[in-house]
Amino acid sequence: MSKSLIIVESPSKARTISKYLGRQFAVEASVGHIKNLPSKDLGVDVEDGFEPRYVTIRGKAKVIKDLQKRAAAAESVYIATDPDREGEAIAWHIAKELEKQTAGKNVYRVLFNEITRSGIAEAMAAPRHIDERLVRAQQARRVMDRIVGYKVSPFLWKTIYKGLSAGRVQSVALRLVCEREKEIADFTVEEYWTITGEFQKPEAGTLHAKLVKVAGETPTIPDEATAQELLDRIRAREYAITDIQSKEINRSPGPPFITSSLQQEASNRLRFTTKRTMRIAQQLYEGVDLGEEGAVGLVTYMRTDSTRISNEATQLVRDMIGEQYGKEFLPDSPRTFKVKASAQDAHEAIRPTSLEYTPQRVRPHLSPEQYALYELIWKRFVASQMAAARMLQKTVIVEGGEFQFKGVGSLYTFRGFLQVYDDFASETQEEDEEESIIPEGLASGDAVLARQIDPHQHFTKPPPRFTESSLVKELEANGVGRPSTYALIVSTIQDRGYVELTNRRFHATTLGMDVSRLLTTHFDRLFNVAFTSRMEEELDTIASGEVTYLKVMNDFYGPFMELLNSVSVDDARLQEDTDEICEKCQQPMIIRWGRNGKFLACSGYPECKNAKPLPGDAERMRIDEKCPDCAHDLVLKQSRYGKFIGCSNYPECKFTRPITLGFACPKCKDGEVVQRMTKTKRTFYGCTRYPDCDFTSWDRPVPQACPSCKNSYLLAKYTQKKGEFLKCPECKEEFSKDLDPLDPMQVAA
Repeated sequence: MSKSLIIVESPSKARTISKYLGRQFAVEASVGHIKNLPSKDLGVDVEDGFEPRYVTIRGKAKVIKDLQKRAAAAESVYIATDPDREGEAIAWHIAKELEKQTAGKNVYRVLFNEITRSGIAEAMAAPRHIDERLVRAQQARRVMDRIVGYKVSPFLWKTIYKGLSAGRVQSVALRLVCEREKEIADFTVEEYWTITGEFQKPEAGTLHAKLVKVAGETPTIPDEATAQELLDRIRAREYAITDIQSKEINRSPGPPFITSSLQQEASNRLRFTTKRTMRIAQQLYEGVDLGEEGAVGLVTYMRTDSTRISNEATQLVRDMIGEQYGKEFLPDSPRTFKVKASAQDAHEAIRPTSLEYTPQRVRPHLSPEQYALYELIWKRFVASQMAAARMLQKTVIVEGGEFQFKGVGSLYTFRGFLQVYDDFASETQEEDEEESIIPEGLASGDAVLARQIDPHQHFTKPPPRFTESSLVKELEANGVGRPSTYALIVSTIQDRGYVELTNRRFHATTLGMDVSRLLTTHFDRLFNVAFTSRMEEELDTIASGEVTYLKVMNDFYGPFMELLNSVSVDDARLQEDTDEICEKCQQPMIIRWGRNGKFLACSGYPECKNAKPLPGDAERMRIDEKCPDCAHDLVLKQSRYGKFIGCSNYPECKFTRPITLGFACPKCKDGEVVQRMTKTKRTFYGCTRYPDCDFTSWDRPVPQACPSCKNSYLLAKYTQKKGEFLKCPECKEEFSKDLDPLDPMQVAA
């Protein structure tokens, strides 16, 4: 009896699904995309309906052949790639490759919003055909990105240097970071002062209050002299309580996670990057091995912009809240949350697939990072259906003549959803109000003594630099990108060297600032928030069937090419004149961009190829050593494979040596460990004695002695199951990444 074939993307997803299906189904994995646009050319026929030319991804020919063989023997074929537009496009490519083998057979598309027994049964009971509109919407995104990248990137090559790239959406994210950088640079710091007082009623405690009014007006205290003049007058007054106000304030829980809010919260609480968050969430969605129970999908699909929850899941969580926390923690009716107008609302919010799998129950089977993210999702979902927290806010007004002070204090009378999920918010408090403890026994009309009046100096602060969390929030608020693209956008601008993450905040590099300045100066209509947001809406209209693929592409391409053709490379070229004269040909030197940054070059290039580092850069690159071959200074240099040390007298002297990390080679003991880079920019570690010693490792050396053998430093490793941990290359012992530090050992021969 022939089986039906189910095709998914990943092997782990295939294993989980196989557990729930009978023997009449065979489950195979495509291992992601099988087709893509060619890497060497545009791959889009702009003259014939913008039809893309897809090619088989390298290494996927065998996968396709295996799927064709399985499909030929199958009774029916179900394509169960991820339930989003990208998954729909993958399904379409698979179906096209299987057309010959599936002629006369049923080919279905099924959507697994959760990898559970009920979720799979529900999806298999409602198969559909591939949605060509969703495929076209995804195709429009891909083709639009390809056209922008292939047409605009050469502009950057000619004006800065070859190899740079401009992305339709990523360049807008870069623009946001650079504009924030400019705001910070242009910000003018202003001094201001505030005044606080401690007031006491003899039989009561001390009230801390802030000066809020002077003669009925909000005070402006620009400097110390003004503050001192006010202090002298304030201290001369007698004070009394003129008003006490009490009100109960409710704080309602937030909605369950959508993609953007999960990325933001995981960044703030767990210090996860957006890329890491999505990788772990994918693992939890596809299935985690829970021992005897086998692989189980723990969360629903994690690329979503909807806060909607199914009625069944809502009722189950309400029942659980009533049983475990009590009826007072359960609101009278289920909570519903507003879905943004721009949301596609194709899937539920991110939630646990079953409340039976509590974080404590599954913890032994999860890696530390899987557990941390699952606990976050679980608690947020449960809290979203709990009763509001209640607090009593008390405001005390103290007056003395023209001066009015205000003290505000809050006390929770019922924690509600905070019993499960503390959101660290202070929504009931105005930004300029500081919480204080309001003592008991105060009444309106009571005289109080001003025990201490203090001035406090402050300075205005510029807007903060973006974190990964706040950048995703900004992108979402402006309608730039979609849930499936946020992580890619954030990682791409880092990978290209346009921004650097320092202390968890994005700093635009010099290269990033110049690239953004070029793109926004000459392509402002293309790389701006409003246009990019509107194009996202256009893609949505293709998916809904309101507008055709061809119309959207025509509306985009005509104005785009008109803009591109209006830009002159000569007008945009990034080079700066200097007063320095070339010592070889006596022509002026100019500042130009190269692959490794800015440098001085002769304006007579290519006849004169004289080039050297900028004066300031040359000093920063210089190290306190002399070249052993010619006695000139040694300097730090950069190549496509990373940094190295070379002679400043190059090209006359070609002495070079790698930068060592201070660790002896664990294999030969004679060489030292150095950091290297592959052609694909992946970092690895090797021995200075290469090729005599062939030691290589992807694992980062840690300056910490092995507590077990005491003969080696440790290596920082990572696996999906264990997360991050340390391992000794000598005795092979493994340790927690939080191991107490020991004195670094010199393990030299």
